[in-house]
Amino acid sequence: MLGDEEDVFDSVTWESPTAPYDADHTVQLSGPGFKQSTAGTEDGRGPHDPKWEGYLIVTVKDPVKELAETKDAYVSYLVSAKTNLPIFSTPNPFSRRRFQDFVFLRDHLVRDFPACVVPALPDKHRLEYLTGDRFSPEFMERRRLDLHRFLERISRHPTLQRSTLVRAFFESTEWHVHMHQHLAHPPGPEPTPGLIDNISDTLLNAFARVRKPDERFLDMRESVDKFEDGLVICERLWNRVRGRTNDLTADYHDLAVAVQGLGFLESGITDPLNHFSNTLLEFSALLRHKTQTTTDPFLVHLHSLLTYSHANRAVLKLRDQKQLDFEELSDYLSGVTQERDRLSAVISGHAGSTGLGLSAYLKDKVDSLRGADDDRSRVEKMRKLDIKIKELQDAVTTAHETSDAFSDETLREQTIFQYTKEAEMKEMLGNLAEGEIEFYQSAMEEWERIIPIIQRIRVDV
Repeated sequence: MLGDEEDVFDSVTWESPTAPYDADHTVQLSGPGFKQSTAGTEDGRGPHDPKWEGYLIVTVKDPVKELAETKDAYVSYLVSAKTNLPIFSTPNPFSRRRFQDFVFLRDHLVRDFPACVVPALPDKHRLEYLTGDRFSPEFMERRRLDLHRFLERISRHPTLQRSTLVRAFFESTEWHVHMHQHLAHPPGPEPTPGLIDNISDTLLNAFARVRKPDERFLDMRESVDKFEDGLVICERLWNRVRGRTNDLTADYHDLAVAVQGLGFLESGITDPLNHFSNTLLEFSALLRHKTQTTTDPFLVHLHSLLTYSHANRAVLKLRDQKQLDFEELSDYLSGVTQERDRLSAVISGHAGSTGLGLSAYLKDKVDSLRGADDDRSRVEKMRKLDIKIKELQDAVTTAHETSDAFSDETLREQTIFQYTKEAEMKEMLGNLAEGEIEFYQSAMEEWERIIPIIQRIRVDV
């Protein structure tokens, strides 16, 4: 059982002082995502600690079906925020957005901030879109909650919360115009394919591995693996609990019907048995209510946290790709340099002293047979190789700087993800505990009311 296995959530610091992220709370705002300023805190910050410049508290509510009687009907949501970030023009921005707007926001945050962990959106291709139930109150409420959680994760991120696209998402009254402007003029320079892209695309493949892995990121990947394994196990167990609870709900309902039928046969104790039957029905209803209000939201949040962890894993994988680009380019530069040195040795008449061994000798013989061994062709080839070496040296320098910068940013991202993960797990498990406590308190009240009635039954023998 799980009790005998290693604690898969041992990386969670349950006593973290971070404040809850509920927008309706009136407590003093503090902790990651709520920091009013960074004054006086720089001395205690490490080089990879994130920096918050203010808070952004978001809500998604009031889903409304627009163009209801047309084939282009859709659902819009009221998104609002409370903030003290200077990038916003008002402390209480709000607007109405549809699901496609959230998709645009997410896709372009991923493109504009490749080193940031951008949370995933709920899947649009669901059965409700085929059956027409996507306008049902239940589906719209689930979608609203998913979108709220998506924006909440963005609002907790010190970089994403200050992006101009996020500001426009909350403030702009001409969102479609802003989307077109963002497509035409992205905030960062548009990447153009150069030598590093062409070479890395050719050399890299799905099976390539980093040859000199950084222990810090190996530990992070191991931590992510353990965390996701724990979430998967919990999801599987709680789905089983949900199924058994549904079975119990039906069994208690059937028992209540049977006890009620028994009351009609036993005329002397009909009233007590009817009371007992009503208690069983009430208990069955409590079980159903607990499933709908506690277990189901817990499972949805659990799965959402798993997809968020997948986004974090993707950033770690992208960091490995940057290091792999650098390693492969370095190897390629080394090979080209060796070829240039070989040609230089051949031209100077010292081919045997190059130390390149049998392969260089065979290449010389092949060139001789092809008629490509004259000095003029070698000199021209060396000239081209010198140009290529210069380009490769620049590309290797760029790849190294990119890899180092991406690694530093990834370290900061892991700290931010830890903050968010801790806050969400406290919220998720706290809601689960409150729901269970509420259920057992209500159940105890029901059983305590029926016990004296049952005890007063007297049966003549």
